[in-house]
Amino acid sequence: MSKPREADLYAPVKAYLQRQGYDVKGEVGAADVVGRRGADVVIVELKLGFSLSLFHQGVERLAICDDVYVAVPAGGRTKALRSNVKLARRLGLGVLTVRLRDGFVEALADPGPYAARKIARKKKALLRAFDRMEGDPNAGGATRHGIVTGYRQDALKCARFLAVHGPSKGATVANWTEVPTATRLMANDHYGWFERVERGVYRLTEAGAKGLTDWGDV
Repeated sequence: MSKPREADLYAPVKAYLQRQGYDVKGEVGAADVVGRRGADVVIVELKLGFSLSLFHQGVERLAICDDVYVAVPAGGRTKALRSNVKLARRLGLGVLTVRLRDGFVEALADPGPYAARKIARKKKALLRAFDRMEGDPNAGGATRHGIVTGYRQDALKCARFLAVHGPSKGATVANWTEVPTATRLMANDHYGWFERVERGVYRLTEAGAKGLTDWGDV
């Protein structure tokens, strides 16, 4: 089977636009595909995959007309495709995918102004993370061991308490460290720092002691 070429996208895209009443021509000026329907003009840029260059070309074509699409072969990773379609929408570009085996063209997005839909729960989660974090530990970029999160800071508080006082009840750790979720945090033990001695009582592991050394500057 021969390797796909950008030219393989042209005939399906042309047929797709013709069904909508456009007169279509390829390689007009700097544009890959141009369709004209009276005063209406549509431009399509063809590529074998999404790239920064493709988005640059699409944005440049918006100086000519409002209806600009980028067209790529169908398939690929769904998550990456969704992200690229979202980016195209933010830029005001439409997206066409072409199924090369039969020429089926699907419009995943149409050109036009984009208004991002605000998701309240994501904003709340961001603000919770902001309020939970003490100081600005990532001001100079990631530390030598990685990004510092509010969760990491809470785990360090619990680990420091156990390093000094030895095995302790979760309620005691929560009270002294002012980490309300201390018991659950130590029970979940995402970092391997804590070990349950008996019901509700935890101690620091060797990994936890090493974590205190590694993250001592936080």
